[in-house]
Amino acid sequence: MMIFYNLLVIFIMFIIGNLIFVSKNKHLLIVLLSLEFMVLSIFFILLFLLSFIEYDMYMLMVFLVFTVCEGALGLSILVSMIRTHGNDYFYSFNLL
Repeated sequence: MMIFYNLLVIFIMFIIGNLIFVSKNKHLLIVLLSLEFMVLSIFFILLFLLSFIEYDMYMLMVFLVFTVCEGALGLSILVSMIRTHGNDYFYSFNLL
């Protein structure tokens, strides 16, 4: 029963991350933080489910590697955007 409550809390974490991602799209940093929050909740879901079925945790390491690569790519985009435009507002620059 405790596993059910843990999965419910983690699912609520994922929903909150999605709501922040959809509603706070003004700054790139907030969008990146909400994406990392969602990835963290997915990691916890995978951790609980893989430990529940007593499966090898190798896939969690692969998932963490891709998560770190995604975070580094997002931070490099943020740094390049701040250097070229001076801020991280989505509406301050033209994509075309």
